[in-house]
Amino acid sequence: MSTERIGVLLMAYGTPESPDEVEPYLTHIREHYTYIRGDKRPSPEMVADLQARYRLIGGRSPLLAISRAQAEALERRLEETLAPQTGLSFRTYVGMKHWHPFIHDVVRQMAADGVRRAVGIALTAQYSKLSVGGYIHAAQEAIEQSGAPIRMTFVEHWHDRPGFLKALARRVEAARTLFPEAQRADLPVVFTAHNLPAKILEWNDPYPRHMEETARGVAELAGIRRWFVAWQSAGSTPVRWLEPQLPEVLAQLRDAGDRAVLICPAGFVADHLEVLYDIDIEARKLANEMGMQLERTASLNADDDLIDVLAELVREQVAQLVR
Repeated sequence: MSTERIGVLLMAYGTPESPDEVEPYLTHIREHYTYIRGDKRPSPEMVADLQARYRLIGGRSPLLAISRAQAEALERRLEETLAPQTGLSFRTYVGMKHWHPFIHDVVRQMAADGVRRAVGIALTAQYSKLSVGGYIHAAQEAIEQSGAPIRMTFVEHWHDRPGFLKALARRVEAARTLFPEAQRADLPVVFTAHNLPAKILEWNDPYPRHMEETARGVAELAGIRRWFVAWQSAGSTPVRWLEPQLPEVLAQLRDAGDRAVLICPAGFVADHLEVLYDIDIEARKLANEMGMQLERTASLNADDDLIDVLAELVREQVAQLVR
């Protein structure tokens, strides 16, 4: 008798792999969001600006490669630990919302591989209808439209998981050593996540609360006395975004007399443009102009402590799938 294969779909935002892909990538994003009115095509200036940012981080974002490394590590972990306990086998997949490999294409591949039961996890821990909700909708829509005979359960959020909080706290503690010892006890830590339109507040969207809970949990574990939440990487669209934004918080800290700040991008689990450019280049440049030392915590990427958390999430979902 053959062993049933459980699919695990890891979902992320997506990223272009070459300068030529930047324009269609931006167009796909702009076509997706209703708050972007008028011509959905990005302007030549917008395309050139994004291409320049990618050049500054090495030509392209490592997001897809890291997501695949996370999936491979998770599959190994599940095969080593969960497969012997359940008699099941596991196959992990990576699907992107806004670029190749698109979620709908990956769902069809899962069906072709014989997957009939699956777990979907967005590679962002805090839930918003616009972010994680969009990933879940894309996967559900792909199943419905393709007729794929897959039953998929989803993890909506994992922002307060003890393993996730401990992983971030360890990185905060390690990054504090980058500062002179005299500054460490009172060092301000700013926890950041990707900005979203302020319209989500009208929906009682849990995203800001989830981010606050992540920050508070990490701060308590790491013994951080002064911590803040800031939003970064707002889109270039004429809508109101969540506040406070990172430059505003940096200015407030500078005005309060701080000359050092640690950034923990807790809304992200991998190095990509929003970390490597928006923090490492843009925010650091701003901090330097303000006379401040800015450092950030290392990303989780495909490290064992993130894989531990993802494996725990899969284990819980599989228990529901096989009831």
